[in-house]
Amino acid sequence: MTLLVALLSLTAACGGAGADMSATPADDGPAKPVALWGSEGGFVTATTNVLRPPRVVLYGDGLVIVDARRQLRLTGAEVDETVASMERYLTGQPPTATPRPGAPMVTDVPATVLGVRGKDGKMLEVRVPALDQVAGFYPKELSDAKKLMDGLATRAAASGTDYVATRVRMVAEGAASAEGTPAPWPAGVPEPSGTVDPVWRKDVEGAAVKAITKAVPAGPEHSRSLFKTGSGALFVLSWRYLLPDE
Repeated sequence: MTLLVALLSLTAACGGAGADMSATPADDGPAKPVALWGSEGGFVTATTNVLRPPRVVLYGDGLVIVDARRQLRLTGAEVDETVASMERYLTGQPPTATPRPGAPMVTDVPATVLGVRGKDGKMLEVRVPALDQVAGFYPKELSDAKKLMDGLATRAAASGTDYVATRVRMVAEGAASAEGTPAPWPAGVPEPSGTVDPVWRKDVEGAAVKAITKAVPAGPEHSRSLFKTGSGALFVLSWRYLLPDE
């Protein structure tokens, strides 16, 4: 009897009959990009620089987001194929590529950023200055990587859906000398506070998202972007939806 009790106790302790085998899934946090194509730098406005999302970002679950405006879903096989191709194109490239001698001097244009998450879990990124202008002076693999990601952008434009999120990044840029009649600052949208140098940025969620998306039409061009705060200051107000990993 003593031996039987001992065996039953050991069985229960090791997860045998009657043991609670349920488990709570681990929270892995926000979705992680596995491939991306974007740009940085260049002669752009402060608002553009702050709001600029990756041109294309692919997440491990197959979600593709283009310009934080369009989205589509890839199959697992397509994700694997895309990541493998990007790894092949970018492995061995320097963090910042340099064109071969003889390339013309190009200034004030954004640098192309290409990235892929390797098998070690780390994001490998390559920056390519003026890739569009002097592509022939760079290794062909860099243009191939961009073309692959551009293909996803084309698919999203043709057969994807609008991307929306529950969180928004808003940017207010001072416009003291702007022409036009400003609208009153939209109710429910936080007003700029502190230093605006040269823009004021804030990530918002909840009711503020509905308020700003209603007050300012989506897209880079809209007619009611100029607003006056309660204190009389003028700002151009812009926004975009935040990505899952932001």
